Amino acid sequence: MKQKAASKTVRAKKRSKKPAAQPAGHAAFPAPPPPKPAPAPESPEILDEEPEQEQSRYDADSAIKLYLKEIGEVKLLTPKEEIELAERIKKGDKKAREEMIKANLRLVVKIAHDFENFGLPLLDLISEGNIGLIKAVERFDPSKGSKLSTYAAWWIKQSIKRALANQAKTIRLPVHLVDKIAQMRRVAMRLQEILGREPTDEELAQEMGISPARIAQMRMAGIRPASLDAPIGDDETNTFSDVIPDENAPTPYEDLEEETIKSMLRELLRSLEPREAAILTYRFGLDGGPERTLEEVGLKFNVTRERIRQIQNIALRKLRKMIEKLEQKKE
Repeated sequence: MKQKAASKTVRAKKRSKKPAAQPAGHAAFPAPPPPKPAPAPESPEILDEEPEQEQSRYDADSAIKLYLKEIGEVKLLTPKEEIELAERIKKGDKKAREEMIKANLRLVVKIAHDFENFGLPLLDLISEGNIGLIKAVERFDPSKGSKLSTYAAWWIKQSIKRALANQAKTIRLPVHLVDKIAQMRRVAMRLQEILGREPTDEELAQEMGISPARIAQMRMAGIRPASLDAPIGDDETNTFSDVIPDENAPTPYEDLEEETIKSMLRELLRSLEPREAAILTYRFGLDGGPERTLEEVGLKFNVTRERIRQIQNIALRKLRKMIEKLEQKKE
């Protein structure tokens, strides 16, 4: 009996030394310290009766509290400090990189909370978000006109979403296939709006640049596109399609650049004849709508498609000259 009791005590001590899970450590930012191991109880039977799941949850909560306390002591950056650090980071200053990362760790925690109950513990979500933050800091360029918090939020969310798509137990397909199915669903919805009916495999294949056989395989896969609408999380207010990242989605800088171009184009259109501006807007979907064919534009404006082509070319030449003048002024 004494030998068995001693054996239990040894096992109890070994279990008490096992640290809780925590965000992956990185040299550039503080990793939350592991919770202090509970002292071995006098009676091994008491430890055996304690549910390991509750202990693990307690350890995780303690680790998060310690982590939040540590990063909460780091002061936030002013816009001027942010720009100065970004310039130093461009020159390879590792200390500036570390300072920028530490000052924005609270943003990661805030975003990570939005993805709780999707299949990964909060500690893991924070770890994945930190990876996204590091990428954002390394790529951030304040001259583009955006704040780091705005720019980094995109990278943090993408990193977390990718981890959820890879780790969620409900999805049993490779993540690249899940992404492809999500893309097929989006393309199918867009084509259905244009065609007024469900697109065929051939139409989907042509739009996506893959074979009809591949489309058929994706339809027959374990997860159909419609199943991406299945609710997930304890409150079932989100779906898998909400957390699967779109690899074809534009980056923050691409979004900013596109918006700048659209703004400039709207200014230039005001210099055209109202009819010319209206035709270009309708033809190329500059009002947010889809692009139209010459024939569709002709029907709307009650002229032939050839006449629309002529007006379009005249208007485009005018725009080209305006842009050339603007470029000359910049030089």
